[in-house]
Amino acid sequence: MGRERGDLSELGRVALVGSFEDLIAARFEGEVNALCWPRALVGDFGDVARRLNAAAGMTAIEDDDLRGLALSQAGALARDVLLADQALLRGAGLEPMLEYNTGYPRDEAAGPIPTDVYSFHVDRATGPADTFLCTYLGRPSEGLANEAAVRRVDVASTRAQLLDRYGGADDAGFAAYLAEHSYDLHYLPQPGARPFSFGIGCLWRIAIVYPGCPVLPCIHRAPLTLPGDEARLLLIS
Repeated sequence: MGRERGDLSELGRVALVGSFEDLIAARFEGEVNALCWPRALVGDFGDVARRLNAAAGMTAIEDDDLRGLALSQAGALARDVLLADQALLRGAGLEPMLEYNTGYPRDEAAGPIPTDVYSFHVDRATGPADTFLCTYLGRPSEGLANEAAVRRVDVASTRAQLLDRYGGADDAGFAAYLAEHSYDLHYLPQPGARPFSFGIGCLWRIAIVYPGCPVLPCIHRAPLTLPGDEARLLLIS
């Protein structure tokens, strides 16, 4: 079972902040590679999701889509939150995307390592960047402390299978092959590892892989969608 949001302060790699300004201004250093702004949001986000009438799968929701909805009073409050959060991120020079999501595609042909977002993974960029996440409705994302995980490519049996597929030596070319297929971004929980929940309404900023990043990247994954689950509303930037 994952940790509840109230346990986040006990996690050495997560730091809590009290405002959006603090979330943007804080620096990743030491062991901390995830910043969380905990919030108790008002409004009926389920009303927003239902009125969107979006297709199954993942749909990007534009601001005009939200503004055009006929909502209850509580739904209108939720819409205001969604628009305000995106405005905050855009004001900070970011490019947020609001998703309506009933499930991501599964990687059925990855071989030894599945590379879909349901696998614990880290994000990567070519230059300084962070990932921002917030779940408003549905199952929230999960995180995993770095010391509670091992890179799948470092598991001897998995690495041997990948080397066989690569057909060469364990050299710089093999490392490039792993990066090209994103195999090197995926992690396996250690026995007894306890993932933690990103919670509902919390706005997160997490460290990713890029040249010169001062901290380890934050390991995370999307939640599995189970039969009967409500759709997710989430913000990603």
